[in-house]
Amino acid sequence: MCGRYSLHSNPDIVALLFGLSEIPAYQPRFNIAPTAQVLIVRQGEAAMVRWGLVPRWAKDPSIGAKMNNARAETVAEKPSFREAYRKRRCLIPANGFYEWKLEDGRKQPFYITPAGSELFAFAGLWESWQAPERALETCAVITTEANQKMSAVHERMPVIVPAAQYADWLAGAEGLLQPCPDDAIAVRRVSRAVNNARNEGEQLIEPEPD
Repeated sequence: MCGRYSLHSNPDIVALLFGLSEIPAYQPRFNIAPTAQVLIVRQGEAAMVRWGLVPRWAKDPSIGAKMNNARAETVAEKPSFREAYRKRRCLIPANGFYEWKLEDGRKQPFYITPAGSELFAFAGLWESWQAPERALETCAVITTEANQKMSAVHERMPVIVPAAQYADWLAGAEGLLQPCPDDAIAVRRVSRAVNNARNEGEQLIEPEPD
């Protein structure tokens, strides 16, 4: 799964890496949790949407609180995600993501970053939900089984799209929902302060001793 991540790069760098002339303004965040407004990149533009996908057919948008992730193994068939998978794909920029491992009965967070670049691009889906009194755009992160390095912490991880395949993913290419190579990520222990979604700041991603 993916339940928390960070995005704190300068917006100009994000725009450059994704080939965009401009992107919406956003605040640097080190502890982004579901239901937050997050940056996505879709065909030809970037947008701020709510993390937690609300299907078009949903009667109540609160369903999105449980749909921050979509499993790669079922995303093409599951009613909540299959239309977005076919028609509304996106990339979700991130400097890193968090995952937890149980150690001595306590949840120990780890921070996973790109090994050779500044940003990840998670494979994502976006959706537009309409009601008479409001409109809402939302997104979900697609997850897959963990690669060998990640499996020491958790059994799943986000699908990370290589830069060379950004356009392919957005255009609907198949066969991209795989774990990234082990050498594409770096993993480090960080403070348990990140366990509280209200905590923010650069100190959350500082390495902790083993």
